[in-house]
Amino acid sequence: MWRDPGAPADSFYEVRPECTDVPKSRFRIKAGKTLSARKWHAVFTPDGYLDISKVLRRIQHGGVHPSIRGEVWEFLLGCYDPKSTFDEREQIKQRRRYQYAQWKEECRQMFPIVGSGRFVTAPIITEDGQPVQDPIVLSQINPEKESGLPPKSESKRTNKSCFCGHKKEIQWKLTLHQIGLDVVRTDRTLVFYEKQENLSKLWDILAVYAWIDKDVGYCQGMSDLCSPMIILLHDEADAFWCFERLMRRLRGNFRCTERSVGVEAQLHNLASITQIIDPKLHQHLDTLGGGDYLFAFRMLMVLFRREFSFCDSLYLWEMMWALEFDPDLFSLYEDPEAANEKVEGCKGKVKSIRQCGKFERENIRNGAKSSEASLPISLFLVASVLKDKSSKLLQEARGLDDVVKILNDVTGNLDAKKACSGAMKIHKKYLRKAKKP
Repeated sequence: MWRDPGAPADSFYEVRPECTDVPKSRFRIKAGKTLSARKWHAVFTPDGYLDISKVLRRIQHGGVHPSIRGEVWEFLLGCYDPKSTFDEREQIKQRRRYQYAQWKEECRQMFPIVGSGRFVTAPIITEDGQPVQDPIVLSQINPEKESGLPPKSESKRTNKSCFCGHKKEIQWKLTLHQIGLDVVRTDRTLVFYEKQENLSKLWDILAVYAWIDKDVGYCQGMSDLCSPMIILLHDEADAFWCFERLMRRLRGNFRCTERSVGVEAQLHNLASITQIIDPKLHQHLDTLGGGDYLFAFRMLMVLFRREFSFCDSLYLWEMMWALEFDPDLFSLYEDPEAANEKVEGCKGKVKSIRQCGKFERENIRNGAKSSEASLPISLFLVASVLKDKSSKLLQEARGLDDVVKILNDVTGNLDAKKACSGAMKIHKKYLRKAKKP
């Protein structure tokens, strides 16, 4: 039987010609499987209500067409409620754009480079809040001055904007150059980031987020998570809110204390899953000194961005979010207290399973405990990769370096759809075994 091989999607995310070692995308745009613009617009009522169940099924079968990916993601990430109208969503969008503009202006008042189309890659202040008089810093702040040393009046203005005594402001300004260093390294193979305006947009969003998220601020890895939003959503504020919603899911991984790194909890959960699914492999990894599962740190922190091509990582993300989709996501993010009251007041009621993603449905059907239900699909994706490499790890890994090498070999060789399918099987098996006394 002849099968449509589909059209490649790499042309939507053009790679710089000199980057010849970039893996080709396995994702193909397939008629009848991939969510097309026509199918997407057809699932809205005249008022704008969205039948999300049809969308989820199509995404799970063949992903989203790149031309509509940004607007679909806004629903998958909980930016908008599928049960809202066009007018309601427009009001929310305008309100959020205004809020973002306010936060950005607040940041610009503290450091005028924000929103200027430029960014910094060198420290601008010392640990005690004093401005750094470095030619590199000064040239980035005042690029029109070839010498890098501004006139006396400009130097005073630069010093004034860099100096601060407030602890929170000092902490924020200390991260700005690190954001800049990460920005220039993020997705550097893409033509999109050859433009200074796109690099500065990414820097602006991360700088604003670092200011408003008091607990987490900025950590390495966030630029990899934010980058696709900049590419998919033309309006900077819309891209910011999509990233902010993604961080709602992942910020726990980035939250650090003096005693622990946030992702350690997920690594511990991964160890528990592997111990149940493949006890022999878990024992072997533990014997090698890998019982803390730190070798999986990168996969969880940036959601497999390194293991897949850019295009395939987007395909993987949207399938993950479609599988995990919870129709209460929007209300949970917008008004957590009201959402909790609703849950407590309706304990006998079960949410509409039809509107849930397949992964979420499995949790509901199996009566998963809250601790099990809160485990993200990304953990089961990593567990699936480990399961696939189990025999190789058992036979060839004689140390942690071997484990890392074997897992690094999956880069560019994973199929996103098969990976999600494997994760679902592991998840089902885990729920079944976890129920046993």
